[in-house]
Amino acid sequence: MNKTFYGYIRVSTARQGEGVSLQEQRASIERFAAQRGLTIERWFEERETAAKTGRPIWNEMLRLLRKRAAAGVVIHKIDRGVRNGRDWVDLTELVDKGLIELYFANEGLDLTNRGGRLSADLQAVVAADYIRNLREEALKGINGRLKQGILPLPAPVGYLDCGAGKPKAIDPVKGPLVRRAFALYATGQYNLRTLLAEVQGSGLKNRRGGEVSLNGLATMLRNPFYVGLIRVKRRKETYEGAHDHLLKKSLFDRVQAVLDGKLSARPARHDFLLRRTVRCKSCGYSLIGETQKGFIYYRCHSPSCPTTNLKEETADGKVSPLFLACELDAEERAYIREKIEGMKANWKDERAEYRKALDLKLSQIAARRARLTDALIDGLLDRELFEERQAALLSEKRTLEEQIANLDDSGMTGPQKLADFLERLDSAHTLYQSGTIDEKRELLAKFTSNWLAAGKNVDFTPLPEVQLVAKRPRNLYGGPERDRPRTARRDRLDGRAREGMSRTLDVLLSQLTKLLAVRLGTDKGQEVFTVDLKFGFPNSYPNGSISQSAYRD
Repeated sequence: MNKTFYGYIRVSTARQGEGVSLQEQRASIERFAAQRGLTIERWFEERETAAKTGRPIWNEMLRLLRKRAAAGVVIHKIDRGVRNGRDWVDLTELVDKGLIELYFANEGLDLTNRGGRLSADLQAVVAADYIRNLREEALKGINGRLKQGILPLPAPVGYLDCGAGKPKAIDPVKGPLVRRAFALYATGQYNLRTLLAEVQGSGLKNRRGGEVSLNGLATMLRNPFYVGLIRVKRRKETYEGAHDHLLKKSLFDRVQAVLDGKLSARPARHDFLLRRTVRCKSCGYSLIGETQKGFIYYRCHSPSCPTTNLKEETADGKVSPLFLACELDAEERAYIREKIEGMKANWKDERAEYRKALDLKLSQIAARRARLTDALIDGLLDRELFEERQAALLSEKRTLEEQIANLDDSGMTGPQKLADFLERLDSAHTLYQSGTIDEKRELLAKFTSNWLAAGKNVDFTPLPEVQLVAKRPRNLYGGPERDRPRTARRDRLDGRAREGMSRTLDVLLSQLTKLLAVRLGTDKGQEVFTVDLKFGFPNSYPNGSISQSAYRD
């Protein structure tokens, strides 16, 4: 009676399985079995690489062989069965224990004698070494592509594969949907689950054409590929990509901030002015608004914190004087309008100077990267610290490149942005007094930050440019003495007063220009304007102006 054997055939990938390799292996084993008088009772066909352990079909076959379900197994070649040392040991262990007979159809090896076993062991080692060499060569190719800025992996959602050795291209269908998902999450009004519902409703699909999963969405929001950086998480390396950017760096940074803050959308039952704006000074959590006896209060509900009970009218009483102090009179409006028109004429020269400054920063970053690489080669830095600093420099470079793109944009110029800012700030008091809750909240978000409450008091930080306008000198001579007739019209400035106002407003516009440039990251003078910025505002100021003594640190 013929012994029953298993037949094992394998290819490395599903694509290879579509060819003729499996059929040829099967035919070769059948011829070998017929010559030896063996009966192939069951076939085990696998389409997976043998470089790693854990092949499910291979393990199932070994499990049955250990139970003596068959007399042995016939494999086409050694490298079709094993390509790693662990699997070879598991297989030959069954032979050594006398549990199975092992044959290779394409190789006349007799494992029962010392010479045949040595030859088989050598071929198994060669097969394993072939995989190791192939892996090294593949890594060389991958590293080469990464250094060229090309991702040698399937394109993430929102991009298209354009062939080997070519950068990914933005998907005209999925790209805008991915950009919209980032923009929605950056608002802070969505958590991952509500955003997932929105994304699925918009029709965005994953790379395989299925529904985007929650984990896939979180991975997408963390992927810097969309701003032109290729991150290899396993090796903690970051490369500069050659593909087009789908997002602006500022939008991506905003999304990361929202993710790190773990903000979640909450149902808005009450549309309070300061909801999710004021934080408790003790614990740092947002105060919760509530209505009591017709008044709106904001309370901290942390049991360990001192009693914090802020009335909304208290906050209103400190915001209104700030916006009132930022109102411009007719003479100031006219002068600023005329001055900005002159600035627009010189904008090309100023933009060229800013562009030179940005180009200088880019060259400095390139020099720093070169020094960083030299330090790694000389052994002054370990690999982990090198990759961390390399990623920081690449991120800074992306920010500068985005600023250059914004600067070269033919849209709104720097003077026009300055004019829009001053016009918005000039009308802030009126809009705050008569606007809706949403309009008021927008003003607070645009011109103030860092609201902290302690007890029944609240402090906040006006933006530096808002402070400059609010604290501009109103009394040009610093004393109560009159330098003009008492009966002169207050709405008409004489020559000396006009000259003083011009100097004051010139300085103000110069500082605002620098500060707005700093906010865009195009100036090094940021430190000048970021000290001692936090203060509270008293409830009222004489004549609608703010004096130096009105501020407290």
